[in-house]
Amino acid sequence: MKNALLITEFQTQEIRTKTAEIDGQKYEIREGETILSFVKRHFGKDQIPTLCDAPNLEAFGSCRVCSVEVGRPGNGALRTVASCHTPVEENMLIHTNSASIQKLRKNIIELVLTDHPLDCLTCEVNGNCELQDTAAVVGIRKVRYPEGKNHLDRPKDLSHPYMTSDLSKCIMCYRCVRACDEVQGQLVLSVMGRGFDSQIIKGDNQSFFESECVSCGACAQACPTSAISDVFQSKALVGQDKVRTVCTYCGVGCNLEVSVKSGEILSIQAPYDAEVNKGHTCLKGRFAFKFYKHPERIRHPMIRKNGVLEQVSWDEAYDFIASKLKEIKSKYGPDAIGGISSARCTNEENYLMQKFIRVVIGTNNIDGCARVCHSPTALGLQRTFGTGAATNSIEDIQLTDAIMIIGANPTDGHPVTGAKLKQHAMKGKTTIVIDPRRTEMAKYATHHLQLRPGTNVAVLNMMLYYIIQEGLVDSSFIDLRTEGFEDFKNNILQLNLDELETVSGVPREQARVAAIAYASAKNAMCFHGLGVTEHYQGTYTVMMIADLAMITGNIGRPGVGVNPLRGQNNVQGMADMGVQPYQGAGYLDLKDPAVLAKYDQFYGAELPKEIGMKIPEMYNAAIAGEFKAMWVMGEDMAQSDPNTNKVLKALKSLDLLVVQELFQTETTELAHVVLPGASFLEKSGTFTNGERRIQKVHQVVKPIGESKVDGQIIVDIMNRMGYAQEDYDPKKLLEEISQIVPFFAGVKWDELGDNGKQWPVLADGSDTKILHREEFKRGKGKSVFKEYVETPEILDHATEFPYILTTNRVLEHYNVGTMTRRTGNVDIITEDILMINAHDADLHQITSGDYVQVQSPRGEVNIKALITDEVKPGILSTTFHFPELMLNLVTSDISDEIAMCPEYKVVSCRIKKV
Repeated sequence: MKNALLITEFQTQEIRTKTAEIDGQKYEIREGETILSFVKRHFGKDQIPTLCDAPNLEAFGSCRVCSVEVGRPGNGALRTVASCHTPVEENMLIHTNSASIQKLRKNIIELVLTDHPLDCLTCEVNGNCELQDTAAVVGIRKVRYPEGKNHLDRPKDLSHPYMTSDLSKCIMCYRCVRACDEVQGQLVLSVMGRGFDSQIIKGDNQSFFESECVSCGACAQACPTSAISDVFQSKALVGQDKVRTVCTYCGVGCNLEVSVKSGEILSIQAPYDAEVNKGHTCLKGRFAFKFYKHPERIRHPMIRKNGVLEQVSWDEAYDFIASKLKEIKSKYGPDAIGGISSARCTNEENYLMQKFIRVVIGTNNIDGCARVCHSPTALGLQRTFGTGAATNSIEDIQLTDAIMIIGANPTDGHPVTGAKLKQHAMKGKTTIVIDPRRTEMAKYATHHLQLRPGTNVAVLNMMLYYIIQEGLVDSSFIDLRTEGFEDFKNNILQLNLDELETVSGVPREQARVAAIAYASAKNAMCFHGLGVTEHYQGTYTVMMIADLAMITGNIGRPGVGVNPLRGQNNVQGMADMGVQPYQGAGYLDLKDPAVLAKYDQFYGAELPKEIGMKIPEMYNAAIAGEFKAMWVMGEDMAQSDPNTNKVLKALKSLDLLVVQELFQTETTELAHVVLPGASFLEKSGTFTNGERRIQKVHQVVKPIGESKVDGQIIVDIMNRMGYAQEDYDPKKLLEEISQIVPFFAGVKWDELGDNGKQWPVLADGSDTKILHREEFKRGKGKSVFKEYVETPEILDHATEFPYILTTNRVLEHYNVGTMTRRTGNVDIITEDILMINAHDADLHQITSGDYVQVQSPRGEVNIKALITDEVKPGILSTTFHFPELMLNLVTSDISDEIAMCPEYKVVSCRIKKV
């Protein structure tokens, strides 16, 4: 009885509400709150003025403008503290605006203004300047102190295509320095000098352009004045409307706040309340938007007549297309027609595209760019977990103890997520990088396994071997949640480590130590990219990653999981919507009669029963004369698909090639019909990012010229061909999608809010942050063993072509640079480069800046050399952002054994100095 009373008393203490007083009134406090956050929660952000505080930065306490007086009941003594970093305590008495506090704040601002130019009326941030606002709040009418002179003679820095500075406006709040450190992790900005001589410097007192600045703009957005800004004057207020939308440049899904005036985009900022990016974005999302009105935009429909594309009306274009499609369907059957959809388009547009091909044309020949990037991820995770998507949320990085990054360079390819991963590594937490290049993340990593391209399976099998041998498996999780482990274990323990070590180039001891670090961590997260999937054994590599997570129990809770880094903004959503030839919308199996019957009833039409062709199969069929027409929405296969000569031959074999595009591309040069589509800034809909988050995309400006929203183009042709489809409306289309895609059941346009929802979204509207908490989608997770197999590219060509060429992106550009090359980004990175180790360069008498001819069994290209230690001897790596390079002349069409994803990452080649 006594114990029961003690427990009851303890529980009462636990649930008792703790309070503190704000200006004489009691309010509830929460664990971990500072005084400032406590007051903001109850009174809003205007109750206590601040200058050095920012929503996405740690408390700093340099300006002291946020000072308040605090005391205790029964004790008349008060003390002055900075509210931003002082924890609120139970029964604390807080005075936010006493006479002495007002006097202190006024004095601080007066001192700041003595060394600040008073040119408010002509300043770019007039009306949106935090110093100006704070001066008004504290009651500044004049400055009593003599004018300073230290800052006024500091020259403006206009060296950079985007970033600017006028440090005469600097108030030394340190927000820019902290943003560079805490948000981006770049450490470019720092402070030089003391007292009034203190000043912000970039790098080693360089200009923005000379420094290591990555142009993310975090410092400019953090700056409370115009000391650091950008060429778009993003903080200026000139009567703009602000439209919130989602970035199109990668799978992170950053929210953007776009300023618009008179139908023109002025600038872009990152909203602080965005769960995905929290006030941060990269230079592409923040600055690379001018492409939308570039003079080279396609503005009118065109039909090729006598070999030349000529401007026509939409009616003429639609009539021509409908007539040709009907003719080909009648003569050769529906399977002679196919469609390629786009991960840059919305969920609703991708849904319409697959519906058009299946319901109107009558074939399952529908595929998309996921085929050439993350199709192995979807298949590999479906076969092991049952669901081909990320298991966890990016915010879980804060909760993990170890991260493993394999085949990805997130600081370049997924910059906002990359910055979070970099912060993890910079804090000394366990970081494992498996990559042929010494990437930026590898430089900070605890363990870098620098393998030979194409040997992911070999390295992962070594790690699996040591985890089992060292007894680090989670037996309870394996027994309860998985199947097939005993066979898997027996196969792993029979591996020949000598062979794996030799073929991969990774010493077994390095693999052992990394394996132990991953398996020993309380929580471990894995991230992978195209360096996993674009390989001959890509799907099996994904399965090996899933094996690692399962045998160590790193699935189904915060801070763990398998998380693919999606390359394009809507790769996940495109696949979700059914853009693959073997699964319909919602990944329903087209070989299942019950699924086919469900689709038939839902669409009111009999859908095709045969599995369709993947993109490589479409090319083969076109060359063979069996495939006659292709509709392409927003893809440039002639430029981006491997083995260019074969792709060109296939596309030239078609009787009809229809392309929806923003700009003329290598593919539109071959098209019979070109239709002007709309950019992400000109349409509404939803994108699904790499963490399964469905977010609203809002139209910012109207489509340029006669261009149309891509979804409306598909609707128009569906109606022309006799199928009644309502006009493109994302809200109505989401209603339709929610009825056929099981994990979209509760998705409603009006309920997505600013931050979206992560699927599966249940019928009640609740979403899912973490998959596989209690059980896998397939019931039990399946352990899959696969031995390492050398790619045919090496087996067939290594003797004559001894080097291995792999590919990589740079931060400043996006794929083949269709959009970024038409922005200021092209002034930062102007051409593609070939990374080559000094040993190999010496053998061929190559120096940095020389042009190198790279020859493969399929063709040759010339690329400018960069001598670097980022790659080992025998390994080359090149970017591919400039179309004139035509890199895919040398890549092969060898593809993944299961998903048919091309092996871009292993190209046998030889080199010579041009």
